[in-house]
Amino acid sequence: MSFNIGLSGLYAANKQLDVTGNNIANVATTGFKSSRAEFEDVYSATRLGSGSKTVGNGVRLANVSQQFGQGDVNNTGNVLDMGIQGQGFFVLSNDGSLSYTRAGTFKTDKEGYITNSDGTARLQGYGVDANGKIQNGILTDLRIDTSNLPPTATSLVSSTINLNSTATAITAAFNPADTATFTKQFTTPVYDTQGNQHSMDQYMVKTAGNTWNVYTLIDGRNLNGTAPTTTGANAPIPSTMSFDSSGKLTQVSTPPVPPATTPTINSDLVLTGWVPGTVTNGVWAANGAASAPTITISMGNTSQYNADTARSIPTQNGYATGQITNLTIDGSGVLLANFSNNQTKPIGQLALASFTNEQGLQPVGGTSWKETFASGIPGYDAPQTGTLGSIVSNALEESNVNLTNELVELIKAQSNYQANAKTISTQSTIMQTIIQMA
Repeated sequence: MSFNIGLSGLYAANKQLDVTGNNIANVATTGFKSSRAEFEDVYSATRLGSGSKTVGNGVRLANVSQQFGQGDVNNTGNVLDMGIQGQGFFVLSNDGSLSYTRAGTFKTDKEGYITNSDGTARLQGYGVDANGKIQNGILTDLRIDTSNLPPTATSLVSSTINLNSTATAITAAFNPADTATFTKQFTTPVYDTQGNQHSMDQYMVKTAGNTWNVYTLIDGRNLNGTAPTTTGANAPIPSTMSFDSSGKLTQVSTPPVPPATTPTINSDLVLTGWVPGTVTNGVWAANGAASAPTITISMGNTSQYNADTARSIPTQNGYATGQITNLTIDGSGVLLANFSNNQTKPIGQLALASFTNEQGLQPVGGTSWKETFASGIPGYDAPQTGTLGSIVSNALEESNVNLTNELVELIKAQSNYQANAKTISTQSTIMQTIIQMA
């Protein structure tokens, strides 16, 4: 019996102990993937091959392969803690050097960039354009911008309105201070370019069987800032809504504003000429802001049926300045910033990497891997695309080490070590016996 066979067994058992010990040591490491020692037997052979009676020459370590099975994803309550449910790796960049990890313990640095736990590498993903549209295709450092969200002036107002077909026609001159001169009043908040809120009041006045006038005032004033009167040049200019016999809106007609000479006919009510201002002690003054070039009030969902005159909750696309209040991350990896003005804006999207051969990745410490020739080049895409998994925010993927199995492997490795040590001891005893015979 060769001493080398026993020595190779001791070496293999020692490596098995090392691998098992490393797995046990990392049982609580976020994103850690367990390893497995793989062995193969050794035969000595000539160029013509080994004979049928050749005894093996021991064992050797063939590979230490990592097992990329899914670990448990458990809640942590930290929004920048992220786990991957399924396939894929987070992409990290350290001055352009890319690495890949399953450990989603992220934080922000002083500049707002999302980094790994030790702050040495930045999380990669896709940026957004000025309109909040995700720019897929080019990886960039993800950053949480804490600056204020600029205001947007209102340019579109939408709602669903029903005007009671049985309402009594009104012949008196319109006066916003006299409820007897209009059928119904609707109020909608609108915003100027500086984010100041104003009240837009619409007064519905039934004038005939299928005809209604609409008077629009902002902050109780005409669009040009003058106080409304029942007569004269500063009187409110109504738009006229016409309905067919079935109660469906046919058109909205607005009288011409000089120097125009023809009315504007549309399916919507289009307002121009609003000068934003404030009223102090009954005196109006422009506030220095501007309005959107036009304000379109969508009237397409207006009907005239025998039901109460009412309106659904209106929506409009303007808003005041907003400060970021919190961040949410959905399953597709989109980072949504929520602002104090009730707006939600995408500020980026995570990218995940996939490899043809994950076993070919090279561990580089820090629960990270590097691309190698054996792994193949990475493919990048958004989470939930193709075979890529989903992002679970406020959670982390735990180590996939099964502690019970590792303890059993520890016992087996110990037994293997003892058994191989016994073969060496037996060989030594035989050698001593031969020597004593001489």
